[in-house]
Amino acid sequence: MSTPNIQVHRDSHGRLVVIAENGERFAAATPVRAFPIAAPDEGLSLVSTDGHEIAWIECLAELPAPARELIEAELASREFVPEIARIRSVSSFACPSTWQVDTDRGTSELVLKGEEDIRRLSPTRLLIADSHGIQFLIRDMTTLDRHSRKLLDRFL
Repeated sequence: MSTPNIQVHRDSHGRLVVIAENGERFAAATPVRAFPIAAPDEGLSLVSTDGHEIAWIECLAELPAPARELIEAELASREFVPEIARIRSVSSFACPSTWQVDTDRGTSELVLKGEEDIRRLSPTRLLIADSHGIQFLIRDMTTLDRHSRKLLDRFL
């Protein structure tokens, strides 16, 4: 199988955009490793926001350098995902807003640029992108303490 003829760039919101071989444009595409431990640079799928595969990449090294670097950066940001256990405070209920949070990796601060940076993965699971592109996970909103849920509800 040959390397797909795709174009990759970031849009003004920092999202990965893929233009497929047929010219179709996909905003907010997500790279997914098929074998993240056994063969991290082999078998990679670019997936649209609705979960459909845009392109299959046999070997990441076969892509042109600019596309490869963007995909590698997106993978790096996705693979470091601190889990929020508690929201201590928010600077404002208008965006941008600075959040003080406790995560599974310690206390952290994130800047929420806009409410669109909070992505619902399921009815109770959220992924929050900060202004630096770091993804924070809330595995289950219902397990957060009352104060955290109250602050979060103002943004949902």
